[in-house]
Amino acid sequence: MSKAQRRAIENYRSRLGKRGLARFEVLGRNADRDLIRSLARRLAEDTPEASELRATVRKSIAREPPRKGGILAALRRSPLVGADLDLKRPHEEGRKVDI
Repeated sequence: MSKAQRRAIENYRSRLGKRGLARFEVLGRNADRDLIRSLARRLAEDTPEASELRATVRKSIAREPPRKGGILAALRRSPLVGADLDLKRPHEEGRKVDI
């Protein structure tokens, strides 16, 4: 590599660093190339959507067990909370069966 090429690469990486970015190599399947590139592009943006995507990917990769009480929390967020619903069913004995 010539001296000019090395200097160009150093300048490029310096400009990336000033923007808070870094260049790195990732190994993956060829079929995932477009997915990884689009993900990297979205994560490089300084937007709330990028932060949300980053948190989602981090949570997905962490493989932590789900927290307890998730169903209860979802039911508490339901729009039917506080609605006076009558959920009682009539009690039936069932049918008689000869065995």
